Amino acid sequence: MRRREVAPGPGAGRVERRTGPYLPFVPLVLAALATAARLPLFARPLSPDEGGFLLLAGQWAPGSSVYGDYWVDRPPLLIGIFGLADHLGGAVGLRLLGMVAVAVSVVLAGAIGRVAAPGRRWAPALTAATAAVFLSTPLFGTREVNGELLASPFVLGGLLAVFLAVAGRSVARWAAAGVLAVCAMAVKQNMADVVVAAAVALAWQLRAYGLRRAAYGALAAVAGGATALAAIVVWAELRGTEPRELWDAVVAFRFQAAAVISAAQPTSAGNRLAGMLRAFALSGAPLLFLLPLVPARRARERGPLPLVVAAVCLWEVVGVAGGGSYWWHYLVGLVPGLVLLVAAIARHRPGLQAAVALVLACATVSGALSAVQHPVTTVSDDVRAADYIAAHARPGDTGLVAFGVPSILQKAGLESPYEYLWSLPVRVRDPKLTELTKVLSGPRHPTWVVVSGASLDTWGVDATRAQQVFDSRYQLVGTFGQWRLFHALDGRGTLAP
Repeated sequence: MRRREVAPGPGAGRVERRTGPYLPFVPLVLAALATAARLPLFARPLSPDEGGFLLLAGQWAPGSSVYGDYWVDRPPLLIGIFGLADHLGGAVGLRLLGMVAVAVSVVLAGAIGRVAAPGRRWAPALTAATAAVFLSTPLFGTREVNGELLASPFVLGGLLAVFLAVAGRSVARWAAAGVLAVCAMAVKQNMADVVVAAAVALAWQLRAYGLRRAAYGALAAVAGGATALAAIVVWAELRGTEPRELWDAVVAFRFQAAAVISAAQPTSAGNRLAGMLRAFALSGAPLLFLLPLVPARRARERGPLPLVVAAVCLWEVVGVAGGGSYWWHYLVGLVPGLVLLVAAIARHRPGLQAAVALVLACATVSGALSAVQHPVTTVSDDVRAADYIAAHARPGDTGLVAFGVPSILQKAGLESPYEYLWSLPVRVRDPKLTELTKVLSGPRHPTWVVVSGASLDTWGVDATRAQQVFDSRYQLVGTFGQWRLFHALDGRGTLAP
């Protein structure tokens, strides 16, 4: 027979409810299953971003650009994690870190369910299952180890710290929330979920308990965040990345890129948006967002959880929409909000917990069907192009991909004399290809150039002058699908005498 007990809520005083024993092993089992689901990905070739970040991170030291000799619009902690993966064996190390990120995220999601919905026996299992399902479904682009995936443990850990701080009076928990908030944004700059959640929770505390308690919490969170930010900035500067350059790459560039994309309105972005929305619909996640509209008995609970859920989910939607390029992995940024939403349903609408379990089961099936229909690819045009270059390149050769897909260079084992490895920085910072023209005509021009299509021309750039120089110095040596491989006429990547 179940007993009646009094269980405290996160900042909600004491609430009487019926409860059963907590099942701590369930999140651990779900974490193990989510980790096992990533084992087939070891056979998957690196994505453009994965290969590019490994290439960039492996040479990060004082150099001619933001990160060594390369420029990218990403925060330093992400590059540091990819540097760790490079030390752990490159692709294998990156896949291992992806497994760790998912496993830790699932366990933290379970802890959020226990803290945010105390006394609800199935809440930890449901929140952990939410993280496990949506960090594993291919419909969220989870086959790649990217910024959103690697930031997830920091976001979920920060959210857990916020709810622990609201439930108690420990300034150390608020400080931990501040540290984790900064770490999350130092991996992916738009992953500010913890900042949003903390602001809403502190506003609720101000109203419920007065200025003093809220002020102590806010000061502790700011102190923790400021300490973490200072440590990351100093660490990056010691590796050759100056704070001014970092601000320009991580913050200012995002506004410049948004303006360029908006002005050009490329059809590719519209097609990707449609594809991302279709994947989101098929994933089953929209059903979770609709569940609160289903009539059900409301539990008499207090606390900031519903307000936090609304604010975080709104921020995440803005982050996904504001990315501009609409890659599927943007959807991973919705996972923390989904975890909080499920915790809120368990706490405030406990009668809908069975419906949550049913939705998660359907989402699991949908993800499995997607994985079967789109199996892991081991051979692609990118891989064949890289293998050809690797087989024919000589020591000292360099390369360039026009534009983007730096994983080709990473797999071929070549460095690039051009600082922009991705296409968007080219369009924003070198739209007339002035710098590229200097590289192509200079003494260190690349030995190999890989071009998508018939020419260097693409949306957002003026390739007139660069194409003239390119045509005079390179010859076509192979074609692999969309990729055309060119080799320098002198054969060495230096101007002939």
